Formats: sequence, structure tokens, C-alpha cells
Amino acid sequence: MSRKTSLGTLKRRAIQHVREFEEFCAKGGIRLRAYQMEAGCEILESVQWRDGRSFVVMFPRQSGKNELQAWIEAYLMFICSFKGCELVKVSPTWRPQSLNALRRLVRVLRAHPFTTQEWRKESNYILQLGQARTIFLSGAPGSNIVGATASHLLEVDEAQDVLPEKFDREIAPMAASTNATRVFWGTAWTAETLLGREFRASEEAQARDGRRRVFRLTADEVGLEVPAYRQFVAAQVARWGRAHPTVRTQYFSEEIEAGGGLFTPQRMALVEGEHAWQDAPRPGSAYAFLLDVGGEEQDAPGAGLGEERERSPRRDSTALVVVEVGLEGLRDPALRAPLYRVVFLQTWTGESQTRLYAQLTALQKRWAARQVVVDSTGLGAGLAAWLERGLPGRVTRFEFNAASKTRLGWDFLGLIEMGRFRLPQAAGSREAALVERLRAQMRACTYQLGGGPAESLHWSVPETARDPAKGELLHDDLLMAAALCSRLDALDWRAAGGRTGVIPARDPLAGKVEF
Repeated sequence: MSRKTSLGTLKRRAIQHVREFEEFCAKGGIRLRAYQMEAGCEILESVQWRDGRSFVVMFPRQSGKNELQAWIEAYLMFICSFKGCELVKVSPTWRPQSLNALRRLVRVLRAHPFTTQEWRKESNYILQLGQARTIFLSGAPGSNIVGATASHLLEVDEAQDVLPEKFDREIAPMAASTNATRVFWGTAWTAETLLGREFRASEEAQARDGRRRVFRLTADEVGLEVPAYRQFVAAQVARWGRAHPTVRTQYFSEEIEAGGGLFTPQRMALVEGEHAWQDAPRPGSAYAFLLDVGGEEQDAPGAGLGEERERSPRRDSTALVVVEVGLEGLRDPALRAPLYRVVFLQTWTGESQTRLYAQLTALQKRWAARQVVVDSTGLGAGLAAWLERGLPGRVTRFEFNAASKTRLGWDFLGLIEMGRFRLPQAAGSREAALVERLRAQMRACTYQLGGGPAESLHWSVPETARDPAKGELLHDDLLMAAALCSRLDALDWRAAGGRTGVIPARDPLAGKVEF
């Protein structure tokens, strides 16, 4: 067959395949979007003609990726029901991800007139339609999934959350004997993930032979077909900033670095404010206290109010950050959220909690702080309890653990990206030194991402980090106190009478950054 004839035959086959898939979906009561059909038909063509291509489908969150998977699976089971085939679908976890994928396919098979009476559940992880089967497996590190065979299609869902070594050792061999088509579905994260690795490999193969393998969409492209989606993402960008890691990866399919400095020079530029340091409140302004609790020394005298003990190189200080809450941000249609201007900093090292409590309550009376967000981890739990008794209704506890610190890090970055967190201009030497210490802690802070968006953001100042100007060891006490300002977003600052009340806060990672 000549090359011209071969290309013509392939084109006719592709057109026929598009029509058949479209008709199958239409009979099931759905019309897939153009970008879904484009990816779906290319995958189905590879399956039907045993091309053995490896695809990467990188769609933004909530743009129809899982829906497309279910319809591809249902269609293949239908057309292969008389000749037999095995599809294998691997998800990062069995519960809920594999179960959710199984249930989505059940809904399609149950509702479609061609399959509603024909399909059955062979076991708790296999669906059967005639001689066609789809096998659902967990790709969790400890799962035992060796032995399954994908005769036609091997799918890895949320591939950014599946370990590359797990895929290479136990999942990839499932397609080896049949050279089955492979599809890696997911959303962008880092180049080190399985999805990132396969994305680059598929791009290289695509460049060599010109056959489509990569489908990487952004929210802008989805928004052309779905106006409601465009409006939703615009709201996320307005709230968190286009450069926020979550916005970049989950909505615009942009990979990020797996580690490095968390507060880049660009972010440090965003935190520089034009307001002045304050030693006392301004009339009519609202203030909040942010408190990170360090250790204490019982055998040494405490520092007086406004004084500071020489810092121990092995112990964080207790750090207080006072922010002025800019309520004008609530009236800004682009923000609709408060601004947080740091106006005062204080640290204590080795102070007993009784003396610390007395000084904090005195400071609170001076500033009339409407809210106190306090680190209640470990030793902080006792101090938090005392503050709750002394300041009823004004104290918000925050307990540090891997999950809560991850959320805190993302949320704090969101405030910075939107210009909602600012440092003051300090005139006095002591005040300037405290502000510069906070800057130094931010510049020294590093991060390391987990394997996928569902995993942890590890961020801290390394134990060996030193202030380049002074040579002293750096801690993260002021930084952690400052980051607690993101918890203030969970409060209703519009409440009348100067009091605040707790309202549910939206988690920017729910559903799940160049740094």
C-alpha cells in the first residue's frame, strides 16, 4: 500500500471512529465537549488499530476528565463485548479513587440503552459486559496488583499521585504482552511525578512521528466551551492570584519546581508595604494578634515588656505579630477580603508561660485586638487555654501538623500573591531589626513538595540556616506567627459592633504551586 493510500485509509478510519463514538454517546444522552472528543477519539483509534501509543491527558480540575474516561471505557466494552478485551484502570488509592471510578462506569453502563441489561459486576473490582471486562486496581505503594493483563487499554488515573517506581515495577508490565495503549490522566504538578515523566516522553514521541499523544488544556481553553467554568476560574484567580501554585497547576496545567526557596524575590517584593511601624493602635482601626509559641526556661529571669532576651541558638522564641486589618479590602470588588498590614513585632525567648500570659494580656489591652490566633501545639495548648479564659470569644487555636501546616503554607502564599500581606517601614533600630529578622526567615525558608497535589508541602527554615548579614542562626518563629494571619480569613470582619464571628473558610486545595 502506498503512503498516500495508507494516509487516506487512516483518515477515513478516524472519521468513522469519531462518528461511532459520537453516536454511542448521543444514544446515552450526552454530547461530549470538543476537547473531550478530540482526546477520546485519538485514544480509541490507537486502541482499535493496536497502535500501542502512550497518551498523556492533562486537564484542569473539574473540566470533564473523569466523565471522558467513563465513556471511553463503556464504548470499548460495548464494541468488544463479542470478541473480548480487558481494560485495566489504576488509581492512586482504592478508597475513594478506584471505587469512584468504578461507580462512574456503572452509572454509564446502567443508563445506556445498549448496555443497561447486559453488564454485571464480576467481583468488587471487575465490571463485565459480554466478553469485555474492566479491572479497577489501586496503585497505592503497598497494594498487591501483580498479575493483571491489559489486552487493549491500560489507564493510570491521577498519575501525578502514583509513584514512578510502582508503575515501572508492577503496572507497566500489564500492557507488555499486548502492547496495549496506555493513558496517563491527571493534573499538572512537578516534573518528577509519573505524569510529568510520561508527559515529556510522549511529547518526544509525538515530535518524532507527528501522531498526537499529548492533550494539555488550560482553564482558558475549557472556558471557551464552558462559560460557567471560565467565571469560576476567574474568581479563583481574583482571590489567590494567577501565580499561586494551586491556580497554576490545577487550572492552567503548569508544572512547578519540586523544591527550593518558598519566598522568591518576586514574592518578597510583594510583601513590602509603605505603612509605618506602630507602637500603639490608631483610632478606628482593627487589629489582630498572631502568636507562635516557643519553649521556656524556668531558671532565668524574664525580660520586661518591650525588652528582648538574647536568643538561644537552639530554641525558637515565642513570637507575636500584630496586624492591622484593612477592612477597605472588603469593599474592593477584585479582593472582597481584608488586607493584613504588620505593624508591630515582639519576641520572647525562654519566658515562663505565666509571665508571657501577663505580658500578652497587657499588650492586648493596649491594642484592643479583636482576634488572637495562637499556636496551640504542645506547650502552646496551655497558653491558648489561659488566653481563651481571659479573652472569651476572641481566641482562635491553630495546631500544627503535616496537613494543617500544608494548608497554612498554601493559604499564606495566596495572601502574598494577592498583595494582602505587607511588612512595615520601621524607623528605629530595634524595630527595623525585628522586621529584618522576619524578612531573613522568609528568605531562608525552603520547601519540598510531596509526590502529588494531595500530599504535603514541607516548608521551614533549615536548622543550619544563618542570617547572612549577622551570621546568627535563624529560626522560623516570626515567620510561623506571620503565616497565621491566613486563619483570619475564616472570620467575618464585617460584623457590627467591632466583634468577629467564625464563618466556614473555603479550602483552596479542596477537591486538593514556579514556586
